[in-house]
Amino acid sequence: MKIKKSLAISETGFVFDPSTGDSYTLNPTALEIIQLLKKDHSPEQISEIITQKYDVDESAFERYFYDFIGMLRQMQLVALDDE
Repeated sequence: MKIKKSLAISETGFVFDPSTGDSYTLNPTALEIIQLLKKDHSPEQISEIITQKYDVDESAFERYFYDFIGMLRQMQLVALDDE
């Protein structure tokens, strides 16, 4: 899964989608996940990085992560892997 290349993402977590004009604000953890996705990290790699960095249970993080990915898909902020 890849984040749409057209998205403008600031270091503070502000996201702007020029194709729709929509803007969003990410919390620090969501911003970190987006940055890892942009670097082509797999979900497994992201889980390992986040659970080691923060005091979070792997299964709890997994639920949060896949909910977040579902939200990104719903908002059409991710591109298919072949795009």
